[in-house]
Amino acid sequence: MEGSHTALPMIMAAPNGARRTKRDHPALPVTIAETVAAAKSCFEEGAGAIHAHVRGPDGTHVLDAGLYRELFAEMRIAVPKMQVQVTTEAAGIYDNKAQRQLVDDLRPNWVSIAVTEMVPQEADAEVRAFYERARGNGITIQHILYRTEDMVRFFELVTDGVIPGEQHQLLFVLGRYAGNQESDPSDLEPYLKTFETHPEGLELDWAVCAFGHKETDCLVSAIRNGGKARIGLENGLWNRDGRLAADNADRVRDLLNALENERWFEPEKLRPELTRPEAIR
Repeated sequence: MEGSHTALPMIMAAPNGARRTKRDHPALPVTIAETVAAAKSCFEEGAGAIHAHVRGPDGTHVLDAGLYRELFAEMRIAVPKMQVQVTTEAAGIYDNKAQRQLVDDLRPNWVSIAVTEMVPQEADAEVRAFYERARGNGITIQHILYRTEDMVRFFELVTDGVIPGEQHQLLFVLGRYAGNQESDPSDLEPYLKTFETHPEGLELDWAVCAFGHKETDCLVSAIRNGGKARIGLENGLWNRDGRLAADNADRVRDLLNALENERWFEPEKLRPELTRPEAIR
């Protein structure tokens, strides 16, 4: 990617998110130690990166540069080959100024930013300067798109120069506004049609996250169509057979089991150093 340190892996683990707690699933990590342990187990199953949220002392979602630095340090010890993506999710708590401040303070290699959160209205000088600054600091941004209208908006922002560069990462969020947040593989179709309208000259790498009982099927469809996958208890708690997953690693394993039944799946492309998950155990 242009001016970046990281590449989008086939599988990224999303172990906790901003809202769920152990009441939703007892294996959902809250502390940094628990998050690192979950990341390591997901890496051993085949995930190449973690989409990381940190929590405050009371377990609530925080955008805290100090806690992220602690997470980075622990990840370098426990699972040094796994990339870490920082979130700027607002979660109804933070505004775009606080999101920009986190990125400016932390200067992470990789961060996810929702287009509608960072640029809720017209892009002002501060927003433009932020994207330029991030690019200048070599920060990879994965732009989160909650609906196809967000993709159209993203294309406009790139065309207008608000978001600079020609190489970008995207995340299609399937079923964010569906009833009971139950995604379906058919939710991908509008994204793919809108994706075809992207301006010429852009190099776009994309992934999908999905909610509910069909998370695995949605992600298989994404990879089948040339995309990547983000999976974990942040979005889905259930495996393909309808049973509650044991933990985040179980969700990664469930996806790989589903992919192995697809004739087109090439395990050697999962990670450069990995042909099968067992190879690193």
